[in-house]
Amino acid sequence: MSKGNQSNTKGWRSNKWCRAAIPALLLHCSIGTVYCWSIFSQEIADYIGFSKGATEWAFSFAIFFLGMSAAFLGNVVEKDIHKSSLIAAICFAAGMAGTGFFIYYGGGHQGSMLSLIGIYVCYGFIMGVGLGTGYLSPVKTLMLWFEDRKGLATGLAVAGFGAAKAIASPIMQAMLENLGEGGIYKMFLILAVVYFVMMFAGHLLLKKPEGWHEPQAKEKGQSMMTVIKSKPIGNYVGIWLMFYINITCGLALISQEKMIVKCIGLAGAVGIISTVSAVFNAGGRLGFSAWADTMKDRNTIYKLIFVLSIVFTGIVMLTGGIKNGNGNMLLTALVLCLIFVVNAGYGGGFSNVPTLLSDHYGMSNISAIHGLTLSAWGFAGLTGNQMAAWIVKTFGTPVEIEHALSDGTVEMIAVNPTGYQAVLYATIVLYVVALVISLVLVRPTNKALEAKKAKKR
Repeated sequence: MSKGNQSNTKGWRSNKWCRAAIPALLLHCSIGTVYCWSIFSQEIADYIGFSKGATEWAFSFAIFFLGMSAAFLGNVVEKDIHKSSLIAAICFAAGMAGTGFFIYYGGGHQGSMLSLIGIYVCYGFIMGVGLGTGYLSPVKTLMLWFEDRKGLATGLAVAGFGAAKAIASPIMQAMLENLGEGGIYKMFLILAVVYFVMMFAGHLLLKKPEGWHEPQAKEKGQSMMTVIKSKPIGNYVGIWLMFYINITCGLALISQEKMIVKCIGLAGAVGIISTVSAVFNAGGRLGFSAWADTMKDRNTIYKLIFVLSIVFTGIVMLTGGIKNGNGNMLLTALVLCLIFVVNAGYGGGFSNVPTLLSDHYGMSNISAIHGLTLSAWGFAGLTGNQMAAWIVKTFGTPVEIEHALSDGTVEMIAVNPTGYQAVLYATIVLYVVALVISLVLVRPTNKALEAKKAKKR
């Protein structure tokens, strides 16, 4: 091999974009499609002969096991990112293929509990393990390669997770429309192959910087809990709680987003608004984390997220925007702003967690600590959607509104404006609690304290 070829080979092998950013995007853009669930959940329910409510638990289980696998497999990621990224590729693809098989089985045996349980196991548990390990695997690697802009780097990858919905949704919709009879299970089988190839490529490319393990030799004796206890335990509990609350509130609103949009008279634009909100979700992940790089204390970002969420939720509550928005341009705009702000804050909460933790506890065991913190995501996956669904079912009564179709005909849509409005009362209380936690429990970082002392001098 010539010197030039050797130099080129060495160049890409030690390039932070090839060894961290690109593989992170390949992994996160694949697993992030879990948020496309709403695109095909009704089709699955109809095909296997169960209610949409029964099939919805598959998504809740997927998010729960994402958090639990991240918590329990964080040490595996810490020790060997190649093993963890391979586990992620295999589990995610196998779970997707298994989901396709049990949908196919359910089509021939409508109402069979075996098909429903099989979907729970494959989409919920097996894919959930792939989600948790796949989400964690590239994060520490990114922070090591981009030490000066850790927030930007993790935001870029986590933005891939958020943008996956915007990218994959129209593709999935087109597949469902063009694959003919049984298109729902065929789509899962095809995508299982596509995502395995993408994730396996990410697995092969992902690599920590040369020599990283050497300076960490002194820290090997410290356990994850020892590192957490190096600060008052309330500090970590505060980070966990505000992360949990932000996800719970985000999921509560996002899970009702489609019906809220219909409620304010924009049924024909549901697809466009869903894509725009996904862009805000991804933009929040990148924008808030890059912004946090310029701050002395990253916790300031969470304070901003909670304040913005409280302000816009409060405005829509006071104006009755969801109940009165149909036909009122100002109220419609306010409701859309609320949806976009919550999506951006939801995404920003994710991208800032690993860097906030590293600022407080250092890079030693960061994958394990981050994994433990992602358990908040798992519990929020069970509570956010279900809390909103219970509120909508309990408060108000469904009413029918007209929706003009593209062929000139009109269809009636059942919505519950009072129920969707009631969800905001729950989320604003939780956002206020999260703001108090960020102000009281989460201590300033050493960097922030030093900057404060320097300013006093």
